Amino acid sequence: MKNIYRYFKYIGAAAAVMTGFAMTSCEETPGKFELADGVPTVYYVRPVDVDASDSLLTGAYMDNQICLVGDNLRSIYQLWFNDQQAILNTSYMTDNTLIVTVPGTIPGVVSDKMYMITAARDTVTYDFSVIVPGPTVSSMSCEYAEAGSVATLYGNYFVDDPNVPLEIMFSGDVPVTEIQSVSMSEITFVVPEGAEEGPVTVTTVYGEQQGYFHYLDSRGYLFDFDEGGTGLSNHGWHNRVIASEGGIRGNYVQLGDGSTAMSADGGWNDSQFAFEYWPGDWSTPTSYPADGLRLTDLVDFSDFENMSLKFEMYIPSSNPWSAGTMQLIFAGTDKVSYGNAGTDIYGNTMAGPNNTYFQDDVLPRGFYRPWSDTGSFDTGDEWITVTVPFSDFTYGFSGAQATGTLSADDFASLNIFVVGGGLTGTECTPIIRIDNIRAVPNR
Repeated sequence: MKNIYRYFKYIGAAAAVMTGFAMTSCEETPGKFELADGVPTVYYVRPVDVDASDSLLTGAYMDNQICLVGDNLRSIYQLWFNDQQAILNTSYMTDNTLIVTVPGTIPGVVSDKMYMITAARDTVTYDFSVIVPGPTVSSMSCEYAEAGSVATLYGNYFVDDPNVPLEIMFSGDVPVTEIQSVSMSEITFVVPEGAEEGPVTVTTVYGEQQGYFHYLDSRGYLFDFDEGGTGLSNHGWHNRVIASEGGIRGNYVQLGDGSTAMSADGGWNDSQFAFEYWPGDWSTPTSYPADGLRLTDLVDFSDFENMSLKFEMYIPSSNPWSAGTMQLIFAGTDKVSYGNAGTDIYGNTMAGPNNTYFQDDVLPRGFYRPWSDTGSFDTGDEWITVTVPFSDFTYGFSGAQATGTLSADDFASLNIFVVGGGLTGTECTPIIRIDNIRAVPNR
């Protein structure tokens, strides 16, 4: 306790001046807020939610809002939780109540107290614990990273306590033995030998969590472009390059050849920048051979609102991407198929091959264009995992909000086409390699 009191004793005028600035605007507005004299008294702390206001709190999670109830609370000039200063919003301060958000930074010195400091430098303490959550494991830089390669986990509350070090465990009870760096939201590490397909678990002094994604995820496989896989590949008007050199797991499909230009407005070029898979064959009525299955025959899309499209992607630094939108377009056989128009063996409507079904703002599709944040994008000569939730499939061809809706039957086909999207970039000659296309549950 001696250290924490010494800390407040020497915060000095600099902190006071800085906090004073936060209140200046209110002090210059007559009748809105005036800092009170005297010292505050806190009777209790409660949730902000009116429905739960009868519950008294002795602690709260970081980044949660709480309400202090007492007297003369307008005299509080600074409010600290342990050794972390809270931001005071004078709009939420009255004589009897003060609403504040618990700081989101993990305390360095834990005293389990609030410190209320007045303008006269008087300090009033109140017992209150800041609860640090267990880790949140959101994603992995590449879910197919090879053993021995460096990967990154993303999430929050990655606390590497010197007394209780952070741990990472892969499926198969395989621990990570080489952690290179840890921050609150990222862990960089070497993927261990023997790691098996499945979730990844992070454990800290504050708890543990298993990520919802899977390492080497084979759930919901649609395309792997390898023999012995789903067997699905090019199945439309254009045959994209299927290659293996520099792949992450066997074969991959490639958009662009490294010399063909993509115009700044993402002009139409389906001969180079489109991968088509349309189900069916040329029999009458249409049937579905092994290489022409409906994607709905492979994966259950009945809960697609709670699923995501995932794939691994590689864009070499020599051929970055800076124009056009990767439009991720699913459609039912009533909109497109690879065979005669008419009906299939089940009596369903078959539209036949066409490229008109997606050229308006009716059919919702996903957009992916990471270059728009920085002007240019490549993956640093590494493979990464891309995730696009189906709940984000809301765009039309032009980039406007789509007017139609998706149903589970609309996931029979897939077209990945880098084109248009309503945003102008800069001309480029991109190479985009894609592998392990899958549809997986979000949780």
